[in-house]
Amino acid sequence: MSDNVAHALSGAGGGIVSMLLTYPLITVSSRLQVQRKQATAEEGQVKRSNLALIQKILQDEGVYGLFSGVESAVFGNAITNGVYYFFFEWIKGGFQRASGRRSMSTVESMIAGAISGAAVVLSTNPIWVVNMRQTTKKNSVDEDEAQIEGEQKSPATAKAKAASEGFWPMLLRIVKEDGVLALWQGTLPALILVINPIIQYTVFEQLKARWQRRRTLGSLDFFLLGAISKLAATTITYPYIVVKSRMQLRQSKDESKRYNSVLDGLRKIVRQEGIEGLYRGIEFKLIQSVLTSAFLFMAKEQFYSYAVLVIALFSRSTSRK
Repeated sequence: MSDNVAHALSGAGGGIVSMLLTYPLITVSSRLQVQRKQATAEEGQVKRSNLALIQKILQDEGVYGLFSGVESAVFGNAITNGVYYFFFEWIKGGFQRASGRRSMSTVESMIAGAISGAAVVLSTNPIWVVNMRQTTKKNSVDEDEAQIEGEQKSPATAKAKAASEGFWPMLLRIVKEDGVLALWQGTLPALILVINPIIQYTVFEQLKARWQRRRTLGSLDFFLLGAISKLAATTITYPYIVVKSRMQLRQSKDESKRYNSVLDGLRKIVRQEGIEGLYRGIEFKLIQSVLTSAFLFMAKEQFYSYAVLVIALFSRSTSRK
């Protein structure tokens, strides 16, 4: 059990480091994911290029705009990786004891990834709903209702309101306006996206096992293993990432903009925006996810030895009492 805790702590620490290093890329990719093809005159220029979006964020919100919602993201990533690694290593240890092998088979890796991923989604989805709304500063229902009621709400006012809300104020506002269940919006596509870490960790474990037969692995090896495994996973699952991001926003009353299910979201995106709509922002997402994963695996291996030492010292001090 102590080894599972050490993996959980090192995973949480690695998640914090990787998130802080790559968060501006997350902000850009998230805003691109939720953009729709139907642009207003003001947004039209932003949608023409990724560079224009970065320039607009810096112009309207400053450097801090690239770190919108970073507190909830760091917290969420620490919890996500902590929970994932705890369950993954726990299940991995069970398979190893049962089979007597040092590494898991492909099927065992997939089972461990599926169970661990599902545990993460159910426990952390509220954090990511809050983070998505902070990051994108988008509230489609407020905008729609303002038009219906004839209210005068400028984009600058909306951005200022969103920017001023921290994690807990945003969470309480979501519960107040949309109900508690709104915190689990996008859970279904998130559960489907459990296939992402399944692919990632299966590729990682299989490559790691092969590389270990040839040499002792160092930090650079874990960096490359994390990058390669995440590149494969993100490329395959990106359309679901786009649907999940949009479903985590406050849903519009306009049926054409509301996604009632994953398949409904996929169909509407293709019909309204074409196939390219399913891959909006993929350039930044690939760069961000690959770097995040690479830094995560590299940092986790470094933190693991420290986590084992801390747990050992804590156990000794407890036993003496």
